[in-house]
Amino acid sequence: MASEIMILTATAASIGFLHTLFGPDHYLPFIVMSKARNWTRTRTAIITALCGIGHVLSSIVLGLIGIALGITVSNLENVEGTRGNIAAWFLIAFGLVYFTWGLRRAWKNKPHTHPHIHLDGEEHEHEHDHTKEHSHVHETSEKKKITPWTLFIIFVLGPCEPLIPILMYPAAQSNGWGVILVASVFGIVTVLTMLSIVLMAYVGISFLPMKKVERFTHAIAGGTIALSGMAIIFLGL
Repeated sequence: MASEIMILTATAASIGFLHTLFGPDHYLPFIVMSKARNWTRTRTAIITALCGIGHVLSSIVLGLIGIALGITVSNLENVEGTRGNIAAWFLIAFGLVYFTWGLRRAWKNKPHTHPHIHLDGEEHEHEHDHTKEHSHVHETSEKKKITPWTLFIIFVLGPCEPLIPILMYPAAQSNGWGVILVASVFGIVTVLTMLSIVLMAYVGISFLPMKKVERFTHAIAGGTIALSGMAIIFLGL
């Protein structure tokens, strides 16, 4: 029995890693939103970790309820599939709304020229925009909190599809501690993988020349999030 649990634990770790790595919806939203919203590295890590924990815990709770009530794996898979579709459509909706808002913001902040006349009569013009000058000036603290909470809710709705059928039920055949161990390993590896990818991308993006597209970062973020949701619906990622 101990050897079976060890095999299941190793399987949980590998599946948690691969499931996250090949699911861009697990990290792309945090990468693009951290850039668009100018989140610090610490804030990015905290939001990513909390969303990851909520994402895993929702499936763990559902799995434990299913085990306790004797619900079949197929029925739980149906529930997880429905949850996944709902989360994906929410991701698409949120991305499209944010994309539209980002385009509107970019249009308002389009570069324009101002004439300058010096005391000696010399006149010249220079081009600038208000992206830097007015960045987030008009955003209240309540509005700033909307994005993290929206992501958190979407990730809580989103299931960890492999967890229940592949890991929790086989573990339940052994013992209760096996269920906890396998689910914990899966959750820890999933969250750590999310954090690793997001933080590596956070550092990498800082070296990219973003000046020319800076005012479009919100639109790019929204479009990327919407595409992540579409990848789940239409590509099964």
